[in-house]
Formats: sequence, C-alpha cells, structure tokens
Amino acid sequence: MPRKPRVEYAGAVYHVMCRGNRQEPVFRDGHDNEIFLDTLGEASVRCGWRVHAFCLMGNHYHLLLETPEPNLVTGMQWLQGTYTKRFNVRHKEWGHLFQGRYKALPVDGRGDYFSTVAAYIHLNPARIKGFDFKESKLEEHVWSSYSGYLWLRKRPEWLCVERVLGCAGLADTPHGRKSYRAMMEKRLLEMRHSSEPWKVDEAWNKIRRGWCFGDDTFRKSMLERLDGSLGSVRRDSVSGAEVAMHDEAEAERLVCLGMSALNLGEDDLSRMIKGAPAKYAIAWLVRKHTSVRTRWIKDRLQMGSATNFS
Repeated sequence: MPRKPRVEYAGAVYHVMCRGNRQEPVFRDGHDNEIFLDTLGEASVRCGWRVHAFCLMGNHYHLLLETPEPNLVTGMQWLQGTYTKRFNVRHKEWGHLFQGRYKALPVDGRGDYFSTVAAYIHLNPARIKGFDFKESKLEEHVWSSYSGYLWLRKRPEWLCVERVLGCAGLADTPHGRKSYRAMMEKRLLEMRHSSEPWKVDEAWNKIRRGWCFGDDTFRKSMLERLDGSLGSVRRDSVSGAEVAMHDEAEAERLVCLGMSALNLGEDDLSRMIKGAPAKYAIAWLVRKHTSVRTRWIKDRLQMGSATNFS
C-alpha cells in the first residue's frame, strides 16, 4: 500500500495514533500501561519532546506531541520498537505488536486547533460505545493525561499542561484545573444528549480522516514542506489527500506559468474556444508534470468536456 510521507520540522506538533496488530491489545493490564508511559518518558528525554496529552486505550494509543527538533520518525521508531521488545519479553511473545505505520497528523499549534486535539484525546474514553454517560466519569480512565491535568493522579514530570490550559485562557492552578474540568464535563454533557456522541464535534472527523489539521495558511505551509519531501520520495510510493493537494497547487502554478508565456489573462480563457491550441498547450504542460485529474484541467482551462483531450 502507498505510504504517506512524514512532514518533519523543528517545532512541529502532531496527533500521533497507532493500533495493535490485527487490532489486538497492546496494553493487556495496568503494568503494560505503566511500561509504555515509562518508555514514552524516556523517549521524551532522548528526543526533547514535549508531550501535551496522551490516552492509552487497550488496543491503541493517542499522543499530542511537540518536537522542538525534527526527529519524530527517529523518536517514534525508538518508542514503538523499545516498547514492543519490553512487551514481548514480559509476555514471552515475539513479532510485530503494532499495526503498520503510526498515524502522525500535523497540527496547527495556534489557537483552537491545538486545544481541539487535546480535547479529542481526553474525551477518547467517552467515544467508545461501552462508555456509560450516566454513571462513568472521564477521570476514571486513569491511563490518560486528563487525570494528570486535574492532579487526581501523579502527573508525569514530562507531561506539559501549560500550553493546553493556556489556549483556554487558564493557568495550572487549582482554579485553572477546576475550570478545565468544567469545560470537559460540558463536552461530556453535549455528547450525552447527542444521538451520535462520537460525531458531536465536526472537527473530530478532520482529525480522524485528514492529513493535517489547521487553517488555510497552515495547510499551505504543510504543502510547501510536503513539496520538499516529495523531492526525495518515489512519486508512486505516496498517495492520499496530501499528494492531491500538492498536485493541484503545482498544477495551478504551471497554469499561471503557461498563461504568462502565452500572454494570456483569465478573461482570455473565457473568450477562447474550448479546444483552443493555447489551452491544449497549457493542459499538456500540467498533465506532463502533475497527476491532477483530467476534470481539474478541463474546468480550470474552461475546456468543457472535449472528447479528444488525450
């Protein structure tokens, strides 16, 4: 299956998630959870990571990571490889523990995007279908940074809470922690009264399905970084929304380049016939150097549904 390129840079923020192989448990008991968190703490020290949120969920985990240095790939290889060895030694097993590649969603570290991912992670226990909204409390899931945020459980030294609280205008004080708890309980109340509690926030689908999470400026910056990474990655080894967006951005650049070379403006495209040679020349340029769909080229150059396009 095609593999998505990793976008790495200093100061990057990611939502990292990975499931167990064949969706089997990667944390069989509390001791496994403790081993993983100890390993995560070691990885944070080794790589200089800042861990803003985490949630361990039996057969998968979620992390909100900040990498001051561009070392996500190296660090994740060490984290998952080391935990797998420790898991296998403890349970007298061997082989792969995790399912394929981990997901690393670049996150806009500014404003609501960052805090939305943190809330998504902290509310993860409530999104499982076995969660009892009438009886269960979010802090009862002790293998989450949420209980650490509230100081209901000893907070790991490597857990950074200031940035998430700061996005909500709160400080790491008794009052700030109480206010953060009230915010999460409000979200739980919204989920409780929703017919589809797992879809109560439209942004959650973008976190689950998207290739990055942020505003238009952030997505553009990620496309520019992706453009650089694609230069060193086989073109046929990557796929998905990120490559489609990259191709469309590159296609638009080529269209503008071709129009400039032919001294054409946008109004000229409207006046020209659909099968004008100039349009076909620009279409050839775009088709040769990108993988955008034929429909995109026809619409952009106002070529209609010409059957002799190829």
